[in-house]
Amino acid sequence: MKKMVLILLLLSFCSITAQAEEDNEQTLKDSLAVIDEIMNSPDQEIPSELISQAKAILVFPTLIKAGFLVGGRYGEGVASMRAKKTGKFGPPTFLSQGGLSFGFQIGAEAVDLILLVMTERGLRSLLKDQFTLGADAAVSAGPVGRHAEAATDVRMQGEIYSYSRSKGAFAGISLKGTVITTNEDANHIYYGQPFKAKDILLRGKVKKIPVSGQRFIKQLNILAPAKQKGR
Repeated sequence: MKKMVLILLLLSFCSITAQAEEDNEQTLKDSLAVIDEIMNSPDQEIPSELISQAKAILVFPTLIKAGFLVGGRYGEGVASMRAKKTGKFGPPTFLSQGGLSFGFQIGAEAVDLILLVMTERGLRSLLKDQFTLGADAAVSAGPVGRHAEAATDVRMQGEIYSYSRSKGAFAGISLKGTVITTNEDANHIYYGQPFKAKDILLRGKVKKIPVSGQRFIKQLNILAPAKQKGR
């Protein structure tokens, strides 16, 4: 009887782990799809001048917003940081996001979200185990469209820029009060160790990147290449 229970527990654990691995890989795929669609949306894309100078990028595909008088939001996503020497994005860390809002509201909505980290202070916030947008780092709605580059000093005005997509429309939004946390469980399942965000993004502790992670990095660097020096 005890053996049977142990076997059932083991099978259950393996099933849960396999599902979590699939969820991580799907998050990476969905994140790339969101970036690709935004960058290829005429007159609605993130300005290339802006994204080329972002120090890090966070993507939350299918962030759920719901509420009845008091609203909430929750989503799973990933973050990647540029290497200072090469300007290339590195291995992703998995993140979770949550927050509350108050006031009259009713209903639910699925939103894709992108955050661009533009400053060293914003980057230091990202490297914490948990940080709050608007408190640990200033967040503001990001400019959109090709003409935004000429009309706005997009580099120096914000620490973190936010972008969302809902029902096929793209627009800059503000997310003050949103809490972003390192998803150590997801990192553990994906990399085999319970890495924190700074272990992956800054300390270079990831020695072996799964194939799906390699594809993510390669495609991300194609979609959001670093600004060339002298330009």
